[in-house]
Amino acid sequence: MADPRIIDIQLDERSILKRNPDIEQERRIAIFDLLEGNRFDVAGHDGPFRVMLRVEEGRLAIEVADAAGGGETIRLGLARFRRPVRDYFAICDSYFKAVRGDGRRGIEAIDMARRSLHNEGAELLRDCLAGKVEVDFDTARRLFTLICVLHIRQPTTAVDSHAAAPASTAG
Repeated sequence: MADPRIIDIQLDERSILKRNPDIEQERRIAIFDLLEGNRFDVAGHDGPFRVMLRVEEGRLAIEVADAAGGGETIRLGLARFRRPVRDYFAICDSYFKAVRGDGRRGIEAIDMARRSLHNEGAELLRDCLAGKVEVDFDTARRLFTLICVLHIRQPTTAVDSHAAAPASTAG
């Protein structure tokens, strides 16, 4: 019987050079929430699925293994995600600074903007996966967070220095 969901997800650590504790926390939460409840229905395959996300040659590779031991790798161009990811990290940087600092008055507005950008990224991902993988909105949001983590290729104000823990989970 088909079980269209992800039971394990990993990020290829070679695709990630640097991330700070805030981003690491976002990654952990996204993976936990994703494994708690998701819809991930790969055309032509029965779940549940084990997924590996990585970046290869400027493309997102979503390696999917199904319950029968079969699978495939779905590749998506990352160029269309650059602006949403950049904007999302910029607003996250503002949010994290406001939470830690004296900018508490603006946290609500910043958080609304952050959610809006996150929703736009999730919709973009759903559009890119159409015909290949059916995902619900919450699953797309969590996968977008993980795509953002994979985009961390160089230090910025939002993502600057700390080494990361392994991004592997079991479900």
